[in-house]
Amino acid sequence: MKQISILCLMLMLFAGCKENSSENITVVEQQPLRYLALGDSYTIGESVAPEMRWPVQLVEQLRADGFEIEDPRIIATTGWTTQDLLKAIDAQLNNEKYDLVSVLIGVNNQYQGKSIETYREDLNEVFKEASSHSVNGAEGVFAVSIPDYGVTPFGAENAEKIGREIDEFNEVFKEVASDFNVEFYDITPISREAIEQPELIADDNLHPSGEMYRRWVEKFYPEVKQKLLIEN
Repeated sequence: MKQISILCLMLMLFAGCKENSSENITVVEQQPLRYLALGDSYTIGESVAPEMRWPVQLVEQLRADGFEIEDPRIIATTGWTTQDLLKAIDAQLNNEKYDLVSVLIGVNNQYQGKSIETYREDLNEVFKEASSHSVNGAEGVFAVSIPDYGVTPFGAENAEKIGREIDEFNEVFKEVASDFNVEFYDITPISREAIEQPELIADDNLHPSGEMYRRWVEKFYPEVKQKLLIEN
């Protein structure tokens, strides 16, 4: 009888295990993060190798820290103003959503003599678009200030005027970013270090070098990283 009881117990346990093993288990795979970079020559990395563009350097740093993230989607072209960027957003983006969105635009508004009032109006539209394409709205968006090209050989003859106007445009940039609760990272002081450190200027004597872009990323990386830790 004792042997029969033990045998019955073993059969019951086996049946229970078999039943449990047949339960359906749903495995949810984490999709890679997505990053959208909006801008002009500074975002596309004019005169530097693709791997030295600051959005690319940012992604590589995130990967080094264990984030699974796609290559950046860059919508930027040398010479673009805010109007050009808005047209490109309208033409190239549908309903895509990104975990991270950056905005750096305005130097060509200044260079081409566009009004600062128009710049402000356009920026409002740019940030609306950026927020609408962000998984976490404004929390997933950040802005990078316009560098001062007056310190480069290209802008040396008008350095004072360029520097003053860049500051004025950046003040508007910062104000509009604040209106949208978007983080604004001021890299303009780093750009001005190029006056004494020529290695921060690309071979075209105008745009930042890969080393300058590295310093930009180093400055804002800790805060940008935190944005990706927001619960979706």
